[in-house]
Amino acid sequence: MKVRILQEAEKDIEEAFVFFESRDKGLGAYFLDTILADIDSLSWYGGIHRQVFGYHRLIAKRFPFAVYYKVVNDVVIVYAVTDCRRNPTWIRQHLTR
Repeated sequence: MKVRILQEAEKDIEEAFVFFESRDKGLGAYFLDTILADIDSLSWYGGIHRQVFGYHRLIAKRFPFAVYYKVVNDVVIVYAVTDCRRNPTWIRQHLTR
């Protein structure tokens, strides 16, 4: 399967990168590497994850983040990458923007 990251999800990743990089030099790059590896794994495992709020949810391996996606015609579409520590109501609203 192919993986497509929507612009909104790219913005989520960029904001998290800036946050982690501001905490410790190099941590943002590590976050970026690991979250992109998790997203890349969806080309093999897309569609096997539990559905939450109408989206499949992949829990990242190294950071407390979740990748929300749908599978449409053999394409995995990533809609959002959110911090799992956020309020679930915020996450639901974020997914419906």
